[in-house]
Amino acid sequence: MKKISIVGSGFAGLAAARKLRTAEPKAEITLIAPKAEFVYLPGTIWIPSGLREPEQLRIRLDTFLHRMKIKHYPASATGLKDGGRTLITDRDPITNDGLIICSGGRFIKKLPGIEHTITPCEGIPAATRIRDRIAQMQSGTIAMGFSGNPKEPSAMRGGPMFEFLFGIERMLQLDGRRNNFKLILFTPAPSPGNRLGPKAVDGLLSEIRKRGIETHLGHKIKGFTETSVQTEGGEFESHLTLFMPGITGNKWFDNTDLPRSAGGLIQADQLCRVQGMQKIYVAGDAGSFPGPDWMPKQAHMAELQANTAATNLLAELRGEKPTKHFRVELVCIVDTLNSGMLVARNQKYNLVLPNMRLFHWLKRLFEWWYMRRYR
Repeated sequence: MKKISIVGSGFAGLAAARKLRTAEPKAEITLIAPKAEFVYLPGTIWIPSGLREPEQLRIRLDTFLHRMKIKHYPASATGLKDGGRTLITDRDPITNDGLIICSGGRFIKKLPGIEHTITPCEGIPAATRIRDRIAQMQSGTIAMGFSGNPKEPSAMRGGPMFEFLFGIERMLQLDGRRNNFKLILFTPAPSPGNRLGPKAVDGLLSEIRKRGIETHLGHKIKGFTETSVQTEGGEFESHLTLFMPGITGNKWFDNTDLPRSAGGLIQADQLCRVQGMQKIYVAGDAGSFPGPDWMPKQAHMAELQANTAATNLLAELRGEKPTKHFRVELVCIVDTLNSGMLVARNQKYNLVLPNMRLFHWLKRLFEWWYMRRYR
């Protein structure tokens, strides 16, 4: 019986677990994560408006893990030894015959004054802080921005910032407070959302103008204060700053021999195999993968990589040559609280459909359908 360890209980980790169990009913699978819990992070965009409460986005995984016959080991990874066959944790070490790393990435918090900002994609606590701060404000300027990892352009997550931007703008409209606030989008990129495709950029900028949102684009960010954002293009006032920095590797990667990309992520190939390592795979934000510069760091892409990693690891454990490549694909609905814009992109086409109420409800339906499998 083969022993397989999965690090992380996010989108990639759970997708890998499902794929492994479906393909290999007798494998001994262990999921290593601090809690047997899944958080549906895409839904945090609706916490500031009250459309979602934190507990609606958390799922205890006990039932799912029991049903799938997967063991949960409540710990955090801290290192590797024995060529990856032993995972070091903050509890006892765990041995494996194969390992899939799905522990996500870490936001780069190096800019001066970044402690004065809130990083929305850090999870439910960040989204509730945003909700509470806005509820306390009667007027002022709210600045929302994002940047990338300068050494790894693909290691960024700008899409959710547009959803927070549009969602907060719409929420203020519904509250009758919009005229009391100035909203500003800032990013070093001159064309925000460029990874979604040229048509998407035009659509996003049109939506921004239509909503009376100001922009500060194309200027390198220098730092933050409690009441301002500082860039090479000037400093502007901000009473609440939401900022999504670029992504790098987890701290525990430093205690391993895992190969790293220039941006600090785990270097992998198109098979999701960690380069130069035996029976070690990576999926999701933790990895640096070959592909186009627009390849997204999003849940859908993480699942595609996780399925590939699981398939290839099982092949390797059977003594076969792994051959499955992951598909590069971007699919998202940029939500505006009561409508949404559908964007899809692969290496053959780029589809952008206009803002429609239907897409908002499709996003909510998908959330229900997705979370249902883990309840």
